[in-house]
Amino acid sequence: MTLRIWHGYTTKPNADIYENLLVNEIIPEIESKKIRGYKRFQLLRKELDTEVEFTTIMWFEQLTSVIDFVGADYESVYVPEKARKVLSRFDAKASHCELRGTFDYDF
Repeated sequence: MTLRIWHGYTTKPNADIYENLLVNEIIPEIESKKIRGYKRFQLLRKELDTEVEFTTIMWFEQLTSVIDFVGADYESVYVPEKARKVLSRFDAKASHCELRGTFDYDF
């Protein structure tokens, strides 16, 4: 499993706008593409002192599925113009990691 990880940042006033845009428009647009090997999209939000950080984690069966999504330059980011308007900054490249396991413990 290949995880595609990316970070974007907004001002505090734009945080809810960006999150709603992701949840209601961008993620459904991605999922409507029916990318072979695409499995799931996770969204994390972190309040910082002066801005809000969003982390997205997309799960793909393999790296070739990521290439199907964004092309041969698979580290290139997918940030639609409507998202760029509310983001103050974002990673220029996405990071890709191989999932080595998930572990659940009862404490």
